Amino acid sequence: MSKTVIYEVNVMFGDCDPAGIVFFPNFAKWMDASSLHFFMKCGLPPWRELIKTTGIFGDPLLEIQVKFMRPATYGETLQIHTNIQEWRNKAFLFRHVIMRGEDVLCEGVETRAFCIRLPGEDRIRAIAVPQMIKALCQ
Repeated sequence: MSKTVIYEVNVMFGDCDPAGIVFFPNFAKWMDASSLHFFMKCGLPPWRELIKTTGIFGDPLLEIQVKFMRPATYGETLQIHTNIQEWRNKAFLFRHVIMRGEDVLCEGVETRAFCIRLPGEDRIRAIAVPQMIKALCQ
């Protein structure tokens, strides 16, 4: 099992729809931010540094699944609990649980892959998950 890292979000008025409820794409935006925050807290260097040493430029999103249980509104502080649910050969699954205190508002699973650019081409390619990244996240 990987570490769990918590990322806090202060919900702003502009994050909400006219009914005052957080507009659903903002949960995906916060999960994406929490994914990067997770790696940084685990000691992974920023992508701009990692590309120099490994060629990895990022971890593009391949798939997302989200389940909404409770709404949120502006003025609230949310906590996003993020960990790696599963390591696969060329992909991994982030698990996010978005909470307001003790209440679970939303759960999401992102499937991502570490990618490099093929030399002389515009194409990108997923690579096997580097052991050093797994080790940092354990």
